[in-house]
Amino acid sequence: MKNYDNQSFRDFEYIPGTDAWGRAAQFQNYHDDQVAKGQLNYRLMTTSGCGPVVEVAGKQVISLVSNDYLGFTQHPAVKQAAIDAISKYGTGAGASPAIGGHYDYHEIMERKIAGFFRKEHAIIYTTGYTANSASLQCILTKNDLVILDAGVHTSVMEGCQQFNRKTVKHNDLAAYEHTLKLAQGKHPLILVIIDGVYSQDGDIAPLKEIVALCKKYGAKIMVDDAHGTGVVGSTGRGLIETCDAWDDVDLISGTFSKTFGHIGGYVVGSKDIITYLKYQSKQHLFSASSTPAALSIIKAIELIDEEPFWMTKLQENICYFKTGLSALDLNIGNTQSAIFPVRVGDKIKNARICHTMQEMGVYANQINYPAVSMKDARIRMGITALHEQSHLDKVLNVWSDIKKQFDL
Repeated sequence: MKNYDNQSFRDFEYIPGTDAWGRAAQFQNYHDDQVAKGQLNYRLMTTSGCGPVVEVAGKQVISLVSNDYLGFTQHPAVKQAAIDAISKYGTGAGASPAIGGHYDYHEIMERKIAGFFRKEHAIIYTTGYTANSASLQCILTKNDLVILDAGVHTSVMEGCQQFNRKTVKHNDLAAYEHTLKLAQGKHPLILVIIDGVYSQDGDIAPLKEIVALCKKYGAKIMVDDAHGTGVVGSTGRGLIETCDAWDDVDLISGTFSKTFGHIGGYVVGSKDIITYLKYQSKQHLFSASSTPAALSIIKAIELIDEEPFWMTKLQENICYFKTGLSALDLNIGNTQSAIFPVRVGDKIKNARICHTMQEMGVYANQINYPAVSMKDARIRMGITALHEQSHLDKVLNVWSDIKKQFDL
């Protein structure tokens, strides 16, 4: 039987002389081989609600796979807001926003998320992924240039794939300046796109310095702070708040599926650009609107200010867990958020560690190529405000055993 250990998902995107069904058949063989070896730890079925402990395959495990950073998916007031909204409006919007699917609760959501980021205007999408990909496909033209940090989300890359783009080394200010200098004055729009908090490393962007470079060379800047919202900043407004860059950032994007405990995405910006997106962004214009249950998002936004102790608890958990991992001398890079990557390097060892952790009662993410570079496989963990110290202690004890077993 063929050994698939040296292959990845990317190897099945294109196979010369093979159509989609042929590629699917070959991928099925790869899938079955990796599952049998315990090396494909994805799409595991959870049979309980999102939380610090979940049930997977009939077993209670500590969950480190959720981005529900403040635990709002389980907050009674958030759940009640969804229940009340369904009772009032039903289960669906019934149409796209331009032709009958725009309701008062959508208007409230737009005002709420815009106000949260100290702006007046926002557009909402049905997913955070779409917020990035759809807005960029609308904003950019073939004559523009977009400059991407190497660590941005796939949704950003998809939104830019048909346009002129340059990808610079992650957080490398010299690379940013070199690229901006070469591009200055050659394009109608030069747009720099960064994350506030990067999803794979958990580190943050040097926003102040990048803003200064954009001003120097006449570029605009977009910040996707999906993983910083509710986690970073004195009131959870993310890296922009930390850097006091409210007047410097042209577009803010993010998702409702993490801190805000639901699903959907948003782009916040000036009145002109947001109005333009509402009438020109195809995935917004021709896609059904968010369901009434999205009213829970409004309550979640309010709770960040009304109940700041959730952020306090999250920060305590982050500090405690980081100290514990550092004491074990594990390579967690430069994380400054609720995301903790333990770098393993070898993808096969990484997959086996993930499988072993599940057997030991800890559910974490196996991150391999192409999500990260070939030799940078890691186990990624997310900490939430609902984790208790006993949960974190168990995880640290498991890592102590894993380190010895796998010679990390």
